[in-house]
Amino acid sequence: MNYENQLDVALKRLHDEGRYRVFIDVEREKGNFPHALWRKDDGTEAPVTIWCGNDYLGMGQHPVVLAAMHEAIDATGAGSGGTRNISGTTVYHKRLEAELADLHRKEAALLFTSAYIANDATLSTLPKLFPGLIIYSDALNHASMIEGVRRNGGAKRIFRHNDVAHLRELLAADDPDAPKLIAFESVYSMDGDFGPIKEICDLADEFGALTYIDEVHAVGMYGPRGAGVAEREGLMGRIDIINATLAKAYGVMGGYIAASAKMVDAIRSYAPGFIFTTSLAPAIAAGAAASVAFLKGAEGQKLREAHQTQAKILKTRLKGLGLPIIDHGSHIVPLIVGDPKHTKLMSDMLLDGYGIYVQPINYPTVPRGTERLRFTPSPVHGSKEMDALVRSLDELWSHCALNRAELSA
Repeated sequence: MNYENQLDVALKRLHDEGRYRVFIDVEREKGNFPHALWRKDDGTEAPVTIWCGNDYLGMGQHPVVLAAMHEAIDATGAGSGGTRNISGTTVYHKRLEAELADLHRKEAALLFTSAYIANDATLSTLPKLFPGLIIYSDALNHASMIEGVRRNGGAKRIFRHNDVAHLRELLAADDPDAPKLIAFESVYSMDGDFGPIKEICDLADEFGALTYIDEVHAVGMYGPRGAGVAEREGLMGRIDIINATLAKAYGVMGGYIAASAKMVDAIRSYAPGFIFTTSLAPAIAAGAAASVAFLKGAEGQKLREAHQTQAKILKTRLKGLGLPIIDHGSHIVPLIVGDPKHTKLMSDMLLDGYGIYVQPINYPTVPRGTERLRFTPSPVHGSKEMDALVRSLDELWSHCALNRAELSA
């Protein structure tokens, strides 16, 4: 086999379909988020406003977080020194896990290097703990959940997205004595819709199943202390395992699960993705703990309210222009373009002509024909930034509607 040619074929296929992903070199400016510098391929720089970041509340720039990280670096240095089992457990890791357990009103929490790894490691380990486990997974679950379920070697059932009736059918068709787990999300990041948490919990009670929820796009942003949609709905106590991230609303890095002490102990003891991975740097754990603690309080609630207000304003204004956005009441604002090449060109035109940075979302992240630009407004996107975005989209959408031939060229 000519391996170089095969690589060329694989990459050409992505280019031909308009799905080839390009990294944009963007340097965030401390204290000036959501503004950043775009470093172009020709070596020049240009100011841009980031509209697709997951630092939803701007906590990656918050003085409380930065101060905690500086303090930890000065005290301990850079890295953790190893896995948690060898030398990578510090007071910073333990403090963060205590903050997270308290956040979700669970007995314990367990840190991972990312929420992807937390999902993959946990879901792939559970069948070792519960032989014969059947996992019922929502059809639109995140890739990390799909991968964990796929790799675990156990039985799986895929229920149609948010279709509680279909889930019931699947549960009823299986052995009532088999161990079961229902895996789903609270906020689905591409459409911004919510999972039917109460209805799923009711089915779990009826059929004796465990519940596993991914709150990655909700922690920090929903609930009176930022614990997520399950907290907002008063349902945290009915969820057995909560997965979430420290890299979005909390502005740092890492992922975790929160559950009973016995469940956490078992995952800690059996999951290769935890056992054999160097732990988060102490400074990252310190910054995340400071962010979680801050967002539990009154100032955090003000940020959450401002965040929801900004999302509502943007959706209202884009609807007023007649643009095809999806609105399920969450903070995520998807603008459907429907073609990968058009989506990429619109993204490029926004960046080049208007200084607005929003990455195209294409297959396989979303189904073919639903390619989109996904906007994530935040409390630090002010009226000036909002006006600039709305004006640019109005002009660009009109231009594209009149010049489809140009876009297809």
